[in-house]
Amino acid sequence: MRIRAAVAAVSGALALSALALPAAQADEIPGAALAPFSGKAPADEIQGDTAITKVVVNAGKDIVLGTTSSKTITVTVTATDPSGIADGYAMLWHGTSLTQAGIDGLLAPSAENGTCTAVSATTSTCKVSIVVDPRVDLYKNALAGTWKVWAAAAANNGDFVVKEAYSTAKVKRAAKVMVNASPEPVRKGGTLTVTGKLSRANWETHDYRGYAGQSVQLQFRKKGATAYTTVRTVKTSSTGTLKTTVTASVDGYWRFSFAGTSTTGTAVAAGDFVDVS
Repeated sequence: MRIRAAVAAVSGALALSALALPAAQADEIPGAALAPFSGKAPADEIQGDTAITKVVVNAGKDIVLGTTSSKTITVTVTATDPSGIADGYAMLWHGTSLTQAGIDGLLAPSAENGTCTAVSATTSTCKVSIVVDPRVDLYKNALAGTWKVWAAAAANNGDFVVKEAYSTAKVKRAAKVMVNASPEPVRKGGTLTVTGKLSRANWETHDYRGYAGQSVQLQFRKKGATAYTTVRTVKTSSTGTLKTTVTASVDGYWRFSFAGTSTTGTAVAAGDFVDVS
């Protein structure tokens, strides 16, 4: 089947290629491993009237990875054909084009087939699972951001459709933020100093580094209340540190909250309780 050949060209060659190598070896990708991409890659193709109607990556949420733990994400492909759907497939790729020179990242399922559930006689939703290991698949920080979604579906009568970039998905570096409010306790009307640090995953060094020049919200929740309110916005230093002062008035919890960026996930610190006497 034509779709199976396309899947093999992408998942077989790239998933086992040097795209998975550490940053130090990323510039030494062997040409043989990417041979299927030396010419025109499996771009948009269609035979018959098979159509993809919807693709959902990670339940519509950003894919956020730290430095060590793997994460399994699900991609669902909904497709339709008068004869019914036999198979659906999807992968994520990063780069400018599906060529040896243009692609620098791939997230592909280990299985060669999706698990399809019929919605009707003509339409099915097929699910594939992708295990993402930041130590292997995300070998450089430049991979954070927008990835393209390669999707395909095959009909029961042999028709098929392949979409090189059906949609996009965000793959982001995980972030952490800490907070400490002091002194504890503090007198009413006294000055409370709130410090902390914002850091994010570094996929090249496999640790967390300070995130400079970012706006972070200082928030407060009064004792007995259920919601936090934003007191002010604080910008991180060149090393990711945070520091500000406020006037203490009532008992409550202080925290920093980071909204994230196009390449970095959100982060919220656990509230630090301060007793005001």
